[in-house]
Amino acid sequence: MKNILKKIMITIFAIIGVLILVYILFINFTPSLGGDVSEEQQKIYQASHQYKDGKFNNTNLVPKKLSFSENIKLMYTFFTTKVPKDRPMEDLKVKKLSADEVAHYKGAARLVWFGHSAFLLQMDGQNILIDPMFGKVAAPHPLLGGNRFNTEFPLTIEELPEIDAIIFSHDHYDHLDYESVMKLKDKTNQFFVPLGVGTHLTAWGIAKDKITEMDWWQETTFKDITLVCTPAQHFSGRKLNNGQSTLWSSWVIQSKDENLFFSGDSGYATHFTEIGNKYGPFDLALMECGQYNKMWSDIHMMPEETAQAGIDVQTKRIMPIHWGGFKLALHSWTDPVERLQSKAEGLNLQVITPKIGEQFFVKDSITNYTHWWEKL
Repeated sequence: MKNILKKIMITIFAIIGVLILVYILFINFTPSLGGDVSEEQQKIYQASHQYKDGKFNNTNLVPKKLSFSENIKLMYTFFTTKVPKDRPMEDLKVKKLSADEVAHYKGAARLVWFGHSAFLLQMDGQNILIDPMFGKVAAPHPLLGGNRFNTEFPLTIEELPEIDAIIFSHDHYDHLDYESVMKLKDKTNQFFVPLGVGTHLTAWGIAKDKITEMDWWQETTFKDITLVCTPAQHFSGRKLNNGQSTLWSSWVIQSKDENLFFSGDSGYATHFTEIGNKYGPFDLALMECGQYNKMWSDIHMMPEETAQAGIDVQTKRIMPIHWGGFKLALHSWTDPVERLQSKAEGLNLQVITPKIGEQFFVKDSITNYTHWWEKL
């Protein structure tokens, strides 16, 4: 009996040892994990109201830190729960764009959705990408995540024109993608990111003078466009030991004629009202609506809260984002947009739902959009 127990213990420790070795090799030889904030940078970040005890924090005391057992339970629930219609029945069809037309566009401010939270914004003669995640999976390795819902894009990265600026909201894999950045970095002039996120970009070979890091409520001017890094209620981290080492944010993007809000990822809180009072009203708000659950509603809004957040920021129209790209939560893939539309109707809030690749204008208030996701 003792020999059997001894063999079992040796086997268990051997497995643990192998797992530890695999993890060490993975974090040291996987460039997609990004960089680590240096002690010198940490000293600089201490000037931020959001930075305390070596980490960035939300204004409210969230997210709740889960225990080891709670994390295991959450992982087990996610990987064992079957959700009807968690993915479209087939790959989402996208509207293809003309590379030449996009490259020479000089009209009114317009956007093209690439799925999830990724956009091409053409404003005031500038080509701006917002959270350009073009990867197949929202994970550090292809084997660690499910495939995105669309295999094609309106334009490939290679077909995109020269990019004047890229704006990132935070460092999670479904927003900041290593492969996408590596393909974009040599055709992009400037990057605007929350504090600390530049660490990943420099680790991937982007020059520091091309990166502008910003704290909440900081403003800057790019060409004739005003960019404001505004609050969000979320979290950050690309590996187990660097959670909250970089800041997360929403963004206000203003030209002389248009006013656009991009929520990034966020739970519902009073910052939406603050942003609306300070920078609203907005012509259009791109608002997170998807990948939610009551267990983490403090960091991802429920659809009904998304509608209310649209009212809070004082927007004329709202577009749901953070859906139609990946399965990252336990709801059907169409649940976000359906619930949002239902709530918005009662609030007299206009919701627009363009297809992936369909151009739409920041100030357009007359175009009607179909329920294209039905029967998919």
